[in-house]
Amino acid sequence: MQKFLLELGRGFSFVARQKHFNVDGRHFYIDLVFYNYILKCFVLIDLKTGDLTHQDIGQMQMYVNYYTRYQMTEGDNPPVGLLLCAQKSDTLVQLTLPEDNRQIYAAKYMPYMPTVEELKRELNLAEFEKLEDMQGDER
Repeated sequence: MQKFLLELGRGFSFVARQKHFNVDGRHFYIDLVFYNYILKCFVLIDLKTGDLTHQDIGQMQMYVNYYTRYQMTEGDNPPVGLLLCAQKSDTLVQLTLPEDNRQIYAAKYMPYMPTVEELKRELNLAEFEKLEDMQGDER
């Protein structure tokens, strides 16, 4: 846990793992809850081992709303929700969240260091290099 916190950056304090709350007899569990004392806000993290769905994003929105309405105290900033997933569609995330979203973020999580080829594929470096070559030819 200490290594994970250090990767997140400064100011993070661990609050709970599998944080339980109940809404009208339904049980919900947030995978990880932190408080960042520099940002003065809760950071809610949900881990998804598969492809991110719009339902996952909606669930995180509910978690953020719950923390906004029932857990924030005076001086706190609105909570931030982070969905870490194995795969995600940027278009699906954009269509599910409001355009002015500043609270929920989705990121592809890689549990290992990628190879150079995987990085190139992920960053579309081949396409970038083609564009750069084309621009160089035009000069």
